[in-house]
Amino acid sequence: MAHIDYFFATISPYTYLCGLRPAEIATAHGATITYRPVDLMSVFSRTGGQPVPERHPNRQDYRLQDLRRRAALLGVPLILKPPFFPTNAAPSSYAIIAAQAAGGGRIAALVAGLTAACWSEGRDIADDDVIRDCLEKAGFDPALADKGLLTGADAYHRNTEEAVRLGVFGAPFFIADTDERFWGEDRLDDLEAHLAGRV
Repeated sequence: MAHIDYFFATISPYTYLCGLRPAEIATAHGATITYRPVDLMSVFSRTGGQPVPERHPNRQDYRLQDLRRRAALLGVPLILKPPFFPTNAAPSSYAIIAAQAAGGGRIAALVAGLTAACWSEGRDIADDDVIRDCLEKAGFDPALADKGLLTGADAYHRNTEEAVRLGVFGAPFFIADTDERFWGEDRLDDLEAHLAGRV
């Protein structure tokens, strides 16, 4: 059975644009998927990337155009400059780690819900009430927002270290168990083609 490690950041608009598609692709091809939130700023600093405000204006302008176009093509709402961006991605990442370990809910829906909270609803995903709401809507115990914080912090750090070791430099980033790597929401079709044996 094929496996996908899905490295992502809850504050990434391109992770938001993925929605439920990574899980749908995995299911369609009988693959398993592990959700691995990372500290994107740490990944950037160690692999040559830059936080958005530090990028050249040309890159910042292109990013906004690209996000607008991708959202339109996907038919999803997007706030190009959400009121709570950037924000601390650690609490929402810890909640995803705790939820994945606990089971009983829909982890893909949780990731999609948290990223949508930022990028289409204008909410602060560092806020405990927002995290609890997303947990509950995805079928998890909302109290997971307050549990296993040390374990979550350790796993978050390990995910980030593993991401850099495996060649990750942005988010979302998908690595198949054959070490085929796919960066970006716009490479999901390539991931699907790989799993189907077409590339």
